[in-house]
Amino acid sequence: MVWLGIDLGDARVGLALSDPELTLAHPIGNIQVYGDSFRALDEVIDVIGDESVDHVVIGLPLLLNGEEGKSAKKARRWSVNLEKRLHAAVEDESYSVTRVPTIELVDERLTTVTAHHQLFDARIGGCKHRPMVDQQSAVVILQTALDRSRE
Repeated sequence: MVWLGIDLGDARVGLALSDPELTLAHPIGNIQVYGDSFRALDEVIDVIGDESVDHVVIGLPLLLNGEEGKSAKKARRWSVNLEKRLHAAVEDESYSVTRVPTIELVDERLTTVTAHHQLFDARIGGCKHRPMVDQQSAVVILQTALDRSRE
């Protein structure tokens, strides 16, 4: 079993994968989206097929008071579009997707802050830091979901 974590950023969509035992999340990269995260859907579907992903965890950027703002609504629309595109991809033989994985939205409040701290603690700063934040945020989102699944 493999899970995919997704952080929907403005410039990049960060991606993380779990290990098959569902204990650890690790970054696998970013997809450049230049302000339109919906442009990443096909590439995410390719990762889902190539990695035989069983479960997708998408960060839901709630406001600090727990309410949904514009970004959370966008994440919900994105997840609905991903699911629709996955169903179509299963029927389309040009994709390597054979089934639609479960899709879950999880509260991602403060994951970017946590990701920044983890990168600074690893002494990754300056020019290297910025492009890594989205994929590290995806790691935090996915690791949180993995930890909760074991409770």
